[in-house]
Amino acid sequence: MELKNEKLEQFNKFASGKKIAIIGLGVSNLPLLDYFHNLACKISVFDNRTKEELDNEVVKKIDTYGIEYFGGENNLENLIGFDIIFRSPIVMPYRKEIKAEAKRGALVTSEIEMVLKLTPSKVIGITGTEGKTTTTSIIYEIIKKAGYKCFLGGNIGKPIFTEVKNMRPEDIIVLEMSSFQLTNMAVSPEISVVTNIFPDHLNVHSSYEEYREEKKNIFKHQTEKGIVVLNYDNEYTREFAKEANGKVIFFSSKEKLEDGFIYDNNDGMIKYCEDGVRRHLIEKEDIKLRGIHNYENIATALAATSSLVNLETAVQAVKEFNGVEHRLEFVREKNSVKWYNDSIGTSPASTIAGLNAFDENIILLAGGSDKGLDYKEVGETIANKVQTLILTGPTATKIEEATRKAQNGEKVEICYVENMRRSRKTSK
Repeated sequence: MELKNEKLEQFNKFASGKKIAIIGLGVSNLPLLDYFHNLACKISVFDNRTKEELDNEVVKKIDTYGIEYFGGENNLENLIGFDIIFRSPIVMPYRKEIKAEAKRGALVTSEIEMVLKLTPSKVIGITGTEGKTTTTSIIYEIIKKAGYKCFLGGNIGKPIFTEVKNMRPEDIIVLEMSSFQLTNMAVSPEISVVTNIFPDHLNVHSSYEEYREEKKNIFKHQTEKGIVVLNYDNEYTREFAKEANGKVIFFSSKEKLEDGFIYDNNDGMIKYCEDGVRRHLIEKEDIKLRGIHNYENIATALAATSSLVNLETAVQAVKEFNGVEHRLEFVREKNSVKWYNDSIGTSPASTIAGLNAFDENIILLAGGSDKGLDYKEVGETIANKVQTLILTGPTATKIEEATRKAQNGEKVEICYVENMRRSRKTSK
């Protein structure tokens, strides 16, 4: 029997024939072209790229559907007179053009927000500065292991708004949610996770405080039936508990909690705690991932799924989990050297967590885009953990300066890579 989704039907009726603006032709917004074309909407697309810079298949669809395209740096100057505006996560709703349309009466939303509003399924949402991709992936594997039909979306997986019509109340949606996706969010998942909070994306957010406030939207709109899983060891997430409307479950790798999920470094065991009684769940030797931060991620995933999946099934899924691509991913061993790909770690905090997972001598290749962050702590960790530092990209000099300030003597050998074949060595 076909399930009737009244919320989705009402939205489709409301959107039919309306003027729709799609801002940003990223992965999450591309399926919206087909969706709203089928509702006979008048679609306009806004993107920083010119039309000539788009993929040929996308251009073909734009032309076939008769979509109006505004490209280039000042494309939002043409954002006038729309009924519904779907913004890409990186396009903040504080832009003056978007605010003007919202004030005029336009519905400003996003793919993920509409999924949360329209789906009949239970949603588990995961955010945080570090660890959210691994935690999301573990949760997804646990849910699948338990036999649920599961949809994976947000920052990981594929766009799922167009799948809402196929979702059932007994299904589970697992969403990795960035601060950009949570900005101005007016609805929260039934089960929410905040792995930790560290400074990040300060090149986009106006302040660290704003960044933290946006993260709260993942649980702020829950009812008393909601569940939020929080990091007890992080000063900000621990304080989030005071603002929770529903049940709070803590996880920790530093405290022996009376209630919650912990990683006990004394015996290398992940445990479930209830009224001071600690149940042993899994030893680190049975886990394919390495590093305390990953044991924290596992404890978090077990907490987030504890109301849906029995612990035995969840633990078995954890034992089978091989890790996330590009996150401390073992690549190969050659000439007694082990190579790991940690390219998803794009902040000082994630780099520190990765380095702390190793006791061996480390050769670190680091660099990348500048998000306006402080490199003092990562410099200290490099000085203590790294034998040779190979740098590239816009942040290379900042990382070098932080490392040199942190080391007492001339300890770390530092090289600059001009490309992947040649390098020029600096003095120690």
